[in-house]
Amino acid sequence: MSDKRVLLIVGGGIAAYKALELTRLLRKAGVGVRPILTKAGAEFVTPLSLSALAEDKVYSDLFSLTDEAEMGHIELSRSADLVVVAPATADLMAKAANGLAGDLASTTLLATDKPVLMAPAMNVRMWEHAATQRNLATLRADGVLFVGPDEGAMACGEYGPGRMAEPPAILAAIMAALAGGRPLAGRRAIVTAGPTAEPIDPVRLITNRSSGKQGYAIAQALAALGADVTLVSGPTALAAPAGVKRVDVETAREMLAACEAALPADIAVCVAAVADWRPETLNGSKIKKGAGGPPAIGLVENPDILATLSTAKARRPRLVVGFAAETDDVEAHAQAKLARKGCDWIVANDVSVEGTMGGDQNAVAIVSKGGIERWDRMAKGEVARRLAARIAEEFQ
Repeated sequence: MSDKRVLLIVGGGIAAYKALELTRLLRKAGVGVRPILTKAGAEFVTPLSLSALAEDKVYSDLFSLTDEAEMGHIELSRSADLVVVAPATADLMAKAANGLAGDLASTTLLATDKPVLMAPAMNVRMWEHAATQRNLATLRADGVLFVGPDEGAMACGEYGPGRMAEPPAILAAIMAALAGGRPLAGRRAIVTAGPTAEPIDPVRLITNRSSGKQGYAIAQALAALGADVTLVSGPTALAAPAGVKRVDVETAREMLAACEAALPADIAVCVAAVADWRPETLNGSKIKKGAGGPPAIGLVENPDILATLSTAKARRPRLVVGFAAETDDVEAHAQAKLARKGCDWIVANDVSVEGTMGGDQNAVAIVSKGGIERWDRMAKGEVARRLAARIAEEFQ
């Protein structure tokens, strides 16, 4: 994709520092970057840093005779394949939504005939304000693409939606937009999510605390990149992501059968917290409390879904990704699981950390034969987007 070029507008906000890393990632991916640095953005990053990473001139002044003579804001607005605004501040979104053109950034957005992708970043109160939400709706109706914002801690000390998406997630969105928005188009994916429930009798069952949030987010992220996704879900309270086929199951054996029915597939991401064991016998009637004390429940091993998909021979997905929910020696257990199961990657996470299992955030390590890549704690949606981007790279 070395012939592709992005016009990067850097707005004014603390998240502007992420634009430097985004620029580095774009150049590493072979994408040209021509930066526009707003006056407010220059309060957070310098033109020199941006220019050095972009390997191009930084533009900032609408009324610069030199810049207008060399390029001109009309040509600048149409010289790239995609216009990216990161961070997209409340001010920039408001100007774009209302067609204002008082500086180089807003004039460029009004004059461009190319797709626009925005990565919003602002205080949670500003993001949730009715005016910002109106502007967001207007921009989406105008065809503007968005990545983020994420939920998390703000530089101002507040917590909530408004954090700019991380550079790898923005890179994934850019690459998707440059590829027509669907780099996984034509690829079939299976994602398992949630817990399984193994009945003891008609009333009681063995299950776990998995909410399904991470698996559902991954299914949504893969679908957003164009994949044909089958989500095989244990019992959850979540709505199926748009554009995803959901198959509801309860037990591990039902989940395996649904996965095998969805083959052949290019991708399998096994996120579900599958019960390792099930009761040996199922009581047809509710077990009654008796004088003899609690009943003994014999257990038998459930089928191993990840290992089955990883060793499916001719029907094996090209990329099989497993999850390892651990409470200690997380990476060591994940490496052992990778070798034992025969999959390609293991996404390891420490579920003993409060707010992970059933919560909205996760910190993971991607374990493969090539080594271990550790990701900082972030929203599960962000983990999903980054993982989907990594998967897309494997098929490019």
